[in-house]
Parts: sequence; structure tokens; C-alpha cells
Amino acid sequence: MSTDSTSRPPLGFATQLVHADEGFGVEHGGVRKPIHTSVQYGFDDVRELIGVFQGTVKGGFNYARQGTPTTAALERRITQMEDGVGTVCFATGMAAICAVFLTLMKAGDHLVSSQFVFGNTNSVLGTLQGLGIEVSKVDATRVDAVAAALRPETRMVFVETIANPGTQIPDLEAIGALCAERGIVFVVDNTITSPWLFRPKAVGASLVINSLTKSIGGHGTALGGAVTDTGCFDWTRYPRILPAYQGQDTRQWALTQVRKKGLRDMGGSLSSEHAHQLATGAETLGLRTDRCSATALGLARHLAAHPAVAKVHYPGLESHPHHDRARRLFKAGSWLMAFELADSSRLVEVVNRLRLPVKATGLADTRTLIIPVAPTIFWEAGPEVRAAMGIADGLIRVSVGLEDLADLAADFDQALAG
Repeated sequence: MSTDSTSRPPLGFATQLVHADEGFGVEHGGVRKPIHTSVQYGFDDVRELIGVFQGTVKGGFNYARQGTPTTAALERRITQMEDGVGTVCFATGMAAICAVFLTLMKAGDHLVSSQFVFGNTNSVLGTLQGLGIEVSKVDATRVDAVAAALRPETRMVFVETIANPGTQIPDLEAIGALCAERGIVFVVDNTITSPWLFRPKAVGASLVINSLTKSIGGHGTALGGAVTDTGCFDWTRYPRILPAYQGQDTRQWALTQVRKKGLRDMGGSLSSEHAHQLATGAETLGLRTDRCSATALGLARHLAAHPAVAKVHYPGLESHPHHDRARRLFKAGSWLMAFELADSSRLVEVVNRLRLPVKATGLADTRTLIIPVAPTIFWEAGPEVRAAMGIADGLIRVSVGLEDLADLAADFDQALAG
């Protein structure tokens, strides 16, 4: 695929994604990057090996814990998708989140986080506090709440584009402007929307996190995570970059530190096998996300009219408190929705009566997944945290898949009928 921008108009998102490997170069004329299983990488001249260790030789590999040609190809895809300057891939999305927090902050630093975050991320925030990193959880749907929590030692603000499972949407534009004004790193988890529906760079995000297991991989067959630098933040202003990682390209300072500490030291490495699966799944990101979003909106409207349902949480609904914000920022509402039963005592009964949705944790599979929230993924958080996050006892999370809307609607009707 030609990358000469002067020879033809710029290619669209989906076209670039499908032809990404060809554009970056593949061995032996293949159209996809092969799976490189080698752990060690040898050199004819030891000076090249030294250069790879010291960072003066670009694109080289020395040990698979820090990356392989297969994971590097996936990183280039994610960078292209997020319109960034570089990406580091990890074994899971949680490994990516932990790497950002633990390699770019230290004891005495302060993090402001949305109070509406994924259950495991909420658990990590507790771990950070145990390590001496102060955390303030705020209602990030209001920029004034974020601004009020900032301190001189605040290093980062962290939000999710659409909260899991309550679907709250932060005031992304205003928070991005606030962080830019104060010189604070703005970290945005783009997992629920994916770069197909939204690029956080548009609101000034410094770093973007994606759980590749979800929308980008899309088939529930491979774990993975990624951290992408958008190029929006000046890392020469950030006091936590170690001298060893302050190379000539200042845009790569943070990613170099994240790679060295998060992969080399902590070992959160993505396998070549999973990288290949994720890259292949990514090629249908747009098709899957558009279809799932349309079905989710139809199902949300259907459930909102059902007498056994007290409330539906979906950004595409006009009744959603952040509907206008979602319409302005995102191409569609994505596949995540949740609804509350009018009678929470029927929680187990209703879920068990469903035939099509798979009763399982996880998100963004080709199959619809369903789980009662309070007694599972947010059980460890406790009732006080659940109340602060708006998680009712009768809340059910749905990750809408590729099934036909009519079939899903009929299945939910029979389950809710009792």
C-alpha cells in the first residue's frame, strides 16, 4: 500500500486499518505481520546490540519481554488508530493502566480520578494509596469538581470516556483544557468507545489507554492492552521522567519509561500470538462497533419502554443526562448499556431466564454478554462505593453483540415477563 500522501487523497480510518501491515512492510510479501515467537534476538555486530540497549538503534529487539516484531506491528496499528506518536502494548488493559500509574508517579504525588471507573481500576486506585500516591475520586462529569480537587502535587487526571457500568460521560473537553492550562497529564481510558467512535487526542488527552481485549480485538479470544502517547503533552515539563529515558525525541520520553519499567521490570508483556489475534480482529473494528452500537440503541429504547425496567443507562437515549455530550463527541453510543429492574429481588431470576446473552463477565465480544453488577464485579467495592457510583442492587450490565435486535428484544421480553 502506498503511503505517499501526494499521490492520492488521505485514506479513511477503516482503509488504513485494513492495509496497515502492508504499509509498514511485511516480510516475504505477506499481507499480515507473521507471528514471531523468538524470545532472543541476535546481532552480527555487538555494537548494534549495545545500541538497542542504549536506545541509539531504533526499531531493534533484544528480548521478547520488551517487545517483538509482531507486537511492534500491533503498536504501529494502535498509534495510527489513535493518531498518536507512539504506543506500548501490554498483556492486558489492567497491566497498561498499572504501568502508567506506577512508572510515571511516585509516593507523594497526587492523582485525580473519576469516581465512575471500572471495578478493577477502582481496586488499583486503592493500591496506589497504599503505596503513598494520594488519590481523589470526583464526579468528573463536572469540570468544577475536577478543578476543586487539584493540588500543587497533582500529576495526573484519569477518566474513562464512558463509565463502566453506569455510562456516565466526563466533561472531556473542559477537563482537557484544564489539564493543558495547569500542565497536568490527562489520561483517558478509551476502551468503551475505541478509536473508531472517538479519539481522545481531540480533547487534549496526553495518554490514551485501550483494553485491546474489548472493541479492538473484539472476539473474546485474546487479552491485551495499550498505552498511546498523543503528542499533546510536553514531557520536558514533567518531573518524573528519569534521566536515562530523556532521549533526543522528547515526545517518546514517557513511553520509553513506561516500556522499560512496565515491560522490562514488571513483565507485563503481550505475547506475539495474542498480538497477532488482536491485530486481525482490529480490521473489523468499524463494522462490529457500528452494528453493536445500533443494536444497543434499539435494545435500550425497547427496555426503556418495558414496565419491569426502572431505568436504562445508555448515552444514545435522549433521557441520558449526558446525551448531548455523547452526540457531540462520539460517532455512536457503543455497545455498553445497563438497566435497573423495577424489582431488584428478581435479579437472579431475570438473568437466568435469558437464553441468548452469555452469563459472563467481559465486554465487546461478538456475543451479547450479561452480568448482574452489584453481586459480582462491584461486590468487593462495598455498598458505599457502589452508592457513590450509582450502582443499584438491581443493575444489570449488558455488552451487546452481533445478534439480531429482534431476537434480543424477544428474549428480554420473555425473561422480564416472569
